[in-house]
Amino acid sequence: MSTTTAVILILVIVALAAAAWYFLTRRRTQQLRSRFGPEYQRAVQEFGSQGRAEEALAKREKRMERLSLHPLSREDCDRFDRRWHQLQARFVDDPAASIHDADALIGEVMQTRGYPMTDFDRRAEDISVNHPTVVQNYRTAHEIAMRHEQGQATTEDLRHALVCYRDLFDEMLETHAVEPKRGR
Repeated sequence: MSTTTAVILILVIVALAAAAWYFLTRRRTQQLRSRFGPEYQRAVQEFGSQGRAEEALAKREKRMERLSLHPLSREDCDRFDRRWHQLQARFVDDPAASIHDADALIGEVMQTRGYPMTDFDRRAEDISVNHPTVVQNYRTAHEIAMRHEQGQATTEDLRHALVCYRDLFDEMLETHAVEPKRGR
């Protein structure tokens, strides 16, 4: 084999390897964008680069794969739904308590489903894997609740927080509720 042939062969192999790497990277990006929706772009902004964001999102997926999440039973869904309606009805008389109770109820739903109850940021990351379209609502509601504790949230802000909590609540209950078994 001549030197020219060897160089051409090496260049072809390098080009093929580069093309394979490019297509695998592009495929991973498309999968993560599809899975995480708006959370993907938020992660890119948070981490400052697409590569670091994708690495963080992939780690979230792997962490969630190790968890034993399970759907809620019909009884749990009904019990949580009743509690939600009670706290929502109390909003008019005590918006602050309703927001506090909504946050606590979301925590109970998550815990019952098997989510680890760590700090808020970790819970939001965990939710983003299976509920990417409503995780921003959770962050918004939490941020309003924190502002309220500092005396910086209006009643309209609290109403908005309750709506945000409700979106996540509905997603956690309805999407993963156990369907009743049908007899034959």
